[in-house]
Amino acid sequence: MLVIYGSPLCPDCRVCKANLDAHGVTYHYIDINESMRNLKAFLKLRDSLPVFEPCRKAGSVGIPALVPEDGPVTLDWEGWMKQHGLPIVCRENAPACSIDGKGC
Repeated sequence: MLVIYGSPLCPDCRVCKANLDAHGVTYHYIDINESMRNLKAFLKLRDSLPVFEPCRKAGSVGIPALVPEDGPVTLDWEGWMKQHGLPIVCRENAPACSIDGKGC
């Protein structure tokens, strides 16, 4: 099953979830703000995988993070959807949550 690490505070995470829900994709969502356990699980992933290197350097969080059962972790939820033949149907015009406006 697809696992997604995210936060309801993150506009990108909300849009990602809305798109997956619109297509009926089954996933397990882990809210990193919900508990210290969830945050630590995400940080362990974030600190160990090279895909998060640009986030670590930029000081961004790196969410939404998609952890597919059968593939590499990705921060490109739109690309993941396209690879699975799922068009983007929901968009949100909220600003990004990082200081530079380039993502979470």
